[in-house]
Formats: sequence, structure tokens, C-alpha cells
Amino acid sequence: MTEASGASDDTGDLRQDVASAARTVVKIGSSSLTTRNGCLDETIIGPLTAAIAERVHNGNQVILVSSGAIAAGLAPLGLKKRPKDLATQQAAASVGQGLLIARYSDAFKRHRIRTGQVLLTADDLMRRGHYRNAQRTLERLLELGTIPVINENDTVATDEIRFGDNDRLAALVAHVTRADAMILLSDVDGLYDGDPRKGDARKIETVTSQDDLAHVNAGKTGQSGVGTGGMSTKVESAMIATGAGIPAVVAASKDARDALNGGTTGTYFAPTGARPRTRLLWLAHAAVARGTLRLDSGAVEAIVNRRKSLLPAGITGVEGAFDTGDPVDLADEDGTTVARGLVNYDASEIPGLMGRSTKWLASRLGQEYEREVIHRDDLVIL
Repeated sequence: MTEASGASDDTGDLRQDVASAARTVVKIGSSSLTTRNGCLDETIIGPLTAAIAERVHNGNQVILVSSGAIAAGLAPLGLKKRPKDLATQQAAASVGQGLLIARYSDAFKRHRIRTGQVLLTADDLMRRGHYRNAQRTLERLLELGTIPVINENDTVATDEIRFGDNDRLAALVAHVTRADAMILLSDVDGLYDGDPRKGDARKIETVTSQDDLAHVNAGKTGQSGVGTGGMSTKVESAMIATGAGIPAVVAASKDARDALNGGTTGTYFAPTGARPRTRLLWLAHAAVARGTLRLDSGAVEAIVNRRKSLLPAGITGVEGAFDTGDPVDLADEDGTTVARGLVNYDASEIPGLMGRSTKWLASRLGQEYEREVIHRDDLVIL
């Protein structure tokens, strides 16, 4: 395998922002944490916790996002592979999560570090009250010198409120906690432009923009087959983080220490944007749309190009069942989703408002109807 770089800058210099990060989110996947027979791999957990402990003892804060609950529960339940049905996945997570956090607690205890378990669903970052509670808990754990160990709450999460993989969860946690860097660890030592198991695949050292990914064919699941995320989800997660001004590194689990210290291991993703308001980040990447509003061309132009609020006059159709405050997708005349926002009306109310001006509605129905269907502050362009 040969190596390539998406930028001419020196990679080591670029990674100083990772080395100097006061707060870092580290995510490790199921395929790295467990062996093929479903047992937790001590050869990974030991060095990983040692690398994080070294960082903490040097005065930095680390948040660990760890997959592995379902995978760790396979062997104790006599399951030979990851189950496909949700009920069995939840059962495996129930057994495995206890084993997982116990191993982390024991491993960090050797370094005189406490851990605190935090289980999240997408709902916790979608709903403002839940999100604020999660944010306060994480901040307090860090203030108390405790490492939060975060996982998706697979025991209770349903398909409608799942993150889908912990890579995306890590990017959202990095933003929620205002982290300075994010490290994604897996069983692959970086991003390649093809299958790294083939001799002609080239490793990409640095990604500075979407253009560097033009010829990349990211894989799906990890080599062990027990995880849900693959390189494509890691790239997506890294781009979410860098778009919010947070540098990211995708590296092999065995290289955790080097990655945390800003070494040249793995693939470095350079920050590309400023940190947006958290409300808009979770709306774009965590919220699950409860329905769709179809818009005419004028409304699409106003929202996308002029960043205006959505008024009832521009709506041509409504799909789904949603309540006031729910996230909904906004689609153009061809059905392409162009934005997402928090709606100010129930789905049942909107058909009677479509095509009408707010002044007309207020004069007929009352002043409470002289408001936007979605305010521009609650809109994100996709």
C-alpha cells in the first residue's frame, strides 16, 4: 500500500491542534474492542486506557465514546454473530454494557482515574431539555476529574431514535462538550482511497476539504463484522466535526497514544468551518424528521438563498404526522430535501394555512396565526 496526501502542508504541523487540545473526544468501535468470539480484547483496552490516562495526568480532559455493548454480550448469551432483530440486540446490549463499563472502570482504576457511564439516545440530543441535561452532566463529570464513558443506549433505543452508529454520536458529543479535537479509533489505520487489504490502495494522510475525498471509496463494516459503522461513517463523522471547527483523526486502535499526542498516524481531517450553534448542529445531524413540507420554488429560493423563514404561502403539500416543535424536512417541487426545521404548527393545521399570507390568516383566525411556520433561527440548510 502506498500513501497519499490531500494537502501540501506538513502533517505534523497541522496536527498541533490535536496535540494541544485541552478537551478531546475519543471514540473506539466494536470491531476493535472485541475478539471474533465476542470477548472483550484486553490487548486493546489496556493500552487505550493507559494512553487516555497519560493525557489526563498531563492536565487534559478526555471523553470516551465506546461501542461494544452488543458485541460484548454475544458470547455470554451463546450468540455466534450480531443478531438482526432489535429485541435480541437490546438483550445483548443489556448483558454486554455491564461487562464493558466494568472493564473500563477496572482499567482506569489502575491509573487512579474514575469513570462515569453515560448512555444516550438520539432523543437526548434532539429534545432541548434532554440535551441540556446531558450537557450539564458531562460538564460536571469533567469538572470532578471523571472520564465520561458514553455509549448509545442500545437497551432501550428503537429504530426511530437511534444514532445508527457511535461515529456520528462522537461528533455530536464533541460539539455539545465544546471539545478541541476528536479521535476515531478502529481496526483500520486511516482512510484509504480503496480497500486497504488490496495492494494498490493508497492511504490518505490529510483531508483539508471535500475535494480530497472525490476519489475515495470508503468501506462499510469493520473487519470483525460485529460493528455497525464503517469507514464511510467515520468520514461523515469527521466532516461533521471539522465543519464545526473541530479537527479529527481517524486511526488504528493500537495507535491511540500516537494519535492523541498529535503524531502522524492515521488520517488527519483539518477544520473547515466555524462552530455553529449547537441547536442547528443537532437539528442537521441528530434530529429525525417527523414529516415533510413540500414547497414551491419561491419558498425554496427564499429559504436556501436568502435564509428567510418559512411562511404558509410557500407550502404546497404536507406529509406525515407531527406536532408543534417537531423537526420536519422541507422538500422542493422534485421531492429533494433542502432544509430541516422545527415546525410551529401541528400537521393537521397546515393544510388550512397553505397558500395563505400570515396577514390574511391573522385577520380570519386570530393574531396567533400571524407567525412563521418555521422561523429562520430554527432552520438548517442540508
